[in-house]
Amino acid sequence: MFLSQLQLSDGSRAVAVRDADTAHLVPGVTTTLELAQAAIAAGHGLRAEIGARGAGDPVDLGAALADGRMLLPVDHPDPAHLHLTGTGLTHLGSASTRNSMHKKADPDDLTDSMKMFRMGLEGGRPANGQIGVQPEWFWKGNGHNAVAPGAALTSPGFALDAGEEPEIAGIYLIAADGRPVRLGFALANEFSDHVTERGNYLWLAHSKLRPASFGPEMLLGDLPAHVEGTSRVIRDGRAIWEKPFLSGEANMSHSLANLEHHHFKYPLFRQPGDLHVHFFGTATLSFADGITVQPGDQFEIASDAFGLPLRNGLTQQPHDTAPVAVAAL
Repeated sequence: MFLSQLQLSDGSRAVAVRDADTAHLVPGVTTTLELAQAAIAAGHGLRAEIGARGAGDPVDLGAALADGRMLLPVDHPDPAHLHLTGTGLTHLGSASTRNSMHKKADPDDLTDSMKMFRMGLEGGRPANGQIGVQPEWFWKGNGHNAVAPGAALTSPGFALDAGEEPEIAGIYLIAADGRPVRLGFALANEFSDHVTERGNYLWLAHSKLRPASFGPEMLLGDLPAHVEGTSRVIRDGRAIWEKPFLSGEANMSHSLANLEHHHFKYPLFRQPGDLHVHFFGTATLSFADGITVQPGDQFEIASDAFGLPLRNGLTQQPHDTAPVAVAAL
């Protein structure tokens, strides 16, 4: 079952649910946040809440996507209360690309990236009831950096690269009692600046402060243990790069429970009413294959397990060489 948000032809917002090829509106709500809050208040899950509301009008999600009317599968009326975060070096193939970016002169001297990856292999999947090693963690911003499916990812003028990262994101709401509640999972493009990161791995934090997109649909229920998908860079209607990507716990060095614990262990991230979109990492980048993207290119991330594909164009802000001036009061 998939959940999504869209704009109807009259400009109003709606929530849609899809089972197999049949999609219909969810009556009585206009946002996923409203629906999730109602489910928590009723003491049951999203599926039960959707079922209790019955089926609304049928809707053509493919047409909505083609028309640019698909919204993020979840958003917040105050974007500052939606947090975009992620973890890296979590996938079994992710270390080689990162290691090549951060390589040291002595091949026998492990990079910090390889040390972090090895820590995950050895301690990222603890036994039930135990806490494993903490992963690499980063912040991408808040809801102001969240870009709807179909909309453009805009690279800042000072950026040195504008590369896609095909990932799975977990989507969470913090309940009134401070309890994190997972709403579902979505395809995601954790858009990053890999040239800046390669310059010095301590610039990773800078390289991640970029927009990101996720959706169009949110998968309800558990994440499949093995996820297969395809990531593409399309230029002038033709794929100039295409590669499969893998995700799911069968392809990860950390368990989802461990990644979730090390994010939500901070009280800061358990504030009632906040939404969290947490990117779980990837091992597949066009940058690693020597691709340099350019404005006008389109990113496509697709997986049958997640419904409609995620597509975003690329635009570039003009470079402003003047420093940002801060005025004193």
